[in-house]
Amino acid sequence: MGGTSSSPVLPEGLGSVAYDQNSMKRNQQIKFGSVHTQQGGKGVNQDSAVLCQGYGSRDGVFCGVFDGHGKTGHHASKAIKYRLPLLLLDQKNNAVSSSEANVNNLETQSSNSSDSSPNLEVLKWKEACINAFDAMDEVLKSVKKFDYSFSGSTAVVALKQGDDLLVANLGDSRAILGTRGENGVTSVQLTTDLKPGTTEEANRIRRYKGRVFALRDEPSLQRAWMPHSQSPGMAMSRSFGDLVMKHYGIICTPVFTHHHITSDDLFILLATDGVWDVLSIDEVTSAVCGAEDEKMAAKAVVDAAVAAWKKKIPHDKRDDCTAVCYFLQKKNRSGTSSPTS
Repeated sequence: MGGTSSSPVLPEGLGSVAYDQNSMKRNQQIKFGSVHTQQGGKGVNQDSAVLCQGYGSRDGVFCGVFDGHGKTGHHASKAIKYRLPLLLLDQKNNAVSSSEANVNNLETQSSNSSDSSPNLEVLKWKEACINAFDAMDEVLKSVKKFDYSFSGSTAVVALKQGDDLLVANLGDSRAILGTRGENGVTSVQLTTDLKPGTTEEANRIRRYKGRVFALRDEPSLQRAWMPHSQSPGMAMSRSFGDLVMKHYGIICTPVFTHHHITSDDLFILLATDGVWDVLSIDEVTSAVCGAEDEKMAAKAVVDAAVAAWKKKIPHDKRDDCTAVCYFLQKKNRSGTSSPTS
C-alpha cells in the first residue's frame, strides 16, 4: 500500500496497477489504458492517479485522479491513490446480505435517458464506495505525520464491472465518455463539478454555519469559509481531508453516475481541473482520438492542456495536469473497433 519496496505484493483482486507514466512503462500488463501527470508551476505536483486493470473481476477496471490542495495536499492525494482501491475492495468483499436493504436509498444519476436502473450488484458497489470514501477520510484523520486540518484532495473514480460503469465524484475533477456518433466521436460529461456556488452545496454549507461568498478580486468564484474567519476559502464543496471544514458542511460523500456500456462507447477519461481549466470536453476527446495508441492517450491530453495553458494564460502559473484514459474498445489507426478483454 505505497511502501518503499520497488515490487510491492499487491492483494488479490487489485489487478495490474499503474500510478504514473513511469509505472506504465514497467507494467506491460496494462494494454488498454494510460496514466500521465505533469507538474505545474506552483511547486510540488499535488495530483495523483491510479489505474487498475483486472480490478475485482477479470474484465474489471478501477481508475481515479486525485487533486490535492493545501500545505499537505500532495501527501493526501498520494495516500488516496494507494489506499482507496484497497478500501473499496475490502468494503465490497465484506458486504453482508443486509446491505440489500440499504442500497435502495442510494441515489444515482444516469448518463443517458435510455439507461436502465442500476442492478443490485452495482448498488452494492455503490454502497461499498460510500463506505470506502468514509474510511479513507478516517485514515487521513488518524494520520499523525501530516496535518490535514486545512489540506485535502478531490477525487473522481470510475469503476467498470462487466457492462456497468459507475463514476463517483468528489470535487471538481471530471470524467467523460467518448462514444461513437453519426458525425464521429462525441463527448459525454459523466460528472458535475461540486463547488460551493451551486445551490444545493451552498445550502448545506450554510446549514452547518459555514459561509459561501466570492472575494472582490475574483467575483465569479464562490468559496467556502469558516463562520468567523477569512479562511480557508475552499473552491470545492466535497473533498477528502479538510478536517476543520468537515464541521461546516464540507463532506466526503461522492455523487454517482451510472452508465450501461454499449458497443458505441469507446473510452473513459478522467482528469484533474488543471486540464479542464483550459480544454473543453470536445478538445480532450480530440486529443484522445489523435493519440497513436492506448498507452499514449493520457499523455496526449496532458500535452494538449500544457500547450493550452501557455497559449491562453501565459502569465499565470500553470496548474498540475493529470489524466487517466481507459479504452472500452480496442483503438487502432482506423478507429476503435473490437472490444477489450
